[in-house]
Amino acid sequence: MEKKCRIAVLVSGGGTNLQALIDAEKSGIIASGQIVLVASNNPEAYALTRAREAGISAFVFTDEADLVRILEGAETDLIILAGFLKILSAEFTARFAGRIINIHPALLPSFGGKGCYGIHVHEKALEYGVKVTGATVHFVNEVPDGGRIICQKAVEVKEGDTPALLQRRVMEEAEWVILPQAAEKICRQLLKEKVQEKENVMKPYETKSFRETVSGNPYVGRGIVL
Repeated sequence: MEKKCRIAVLVSGGGTNLQALIDAEKSGIIASGQIVLVASNNPEAYALTRAREAGISAFVFTDEADLVRILEGAETDLIILAGFLKILSAEFTARFAGRIINIHPALLPSFGGKGCYGIHVHEKALEYGVKVTGATVHFVNEVPDGGRIICQKAVEVKEGDTPALLQRRVMEEAEWVILPQAAEKICRQLLKEKVQEKENVMKPYETKSFRETVSGNPYVGRGIVL
């Protein structure tokens, strides 16, 4: 069986982006990863129901220590924040550095940071009168919405848009498109890194001849099978 990146999705609400990820895995858009668990800080999150209906393990966690235990217990490779409304600590993001990505409903660095989430992002976009908005997938670090950008997709702001209308268009035209694409891209990178790490571990043994190995071993009769 082909090795796949083990994905955990963190959610707080309805789980529309989670559903996009589930659908993308089923359709083969996400081919290098498998969603192995969904975890939420909100026991009422409908996203947990989506996960269970898809046959994915669903958890509610109480604090970061509990979350770390769940993630490490599942041997998680990649963490995806999909409508996750809790700010993670610097200790947590450092522990999983380079392995956490987030979807944000704007073209960062515009309309990002503390307080910019959900419908509030689209309210701000309309207040400022921007003609183009969109969505961004980025790595997560200790700065809210401050990690390196992976990909973005622009969406037109139309005359007569309300925050709700704009939110829906950004989800449909951008978020649900680029989040699965970014997940696949990062999964491929992580799998490639695993292969390279394994090759680097084996390289010293592969480059030594049998004579060199024996001459450098003070216990030449131990561990050698002919």
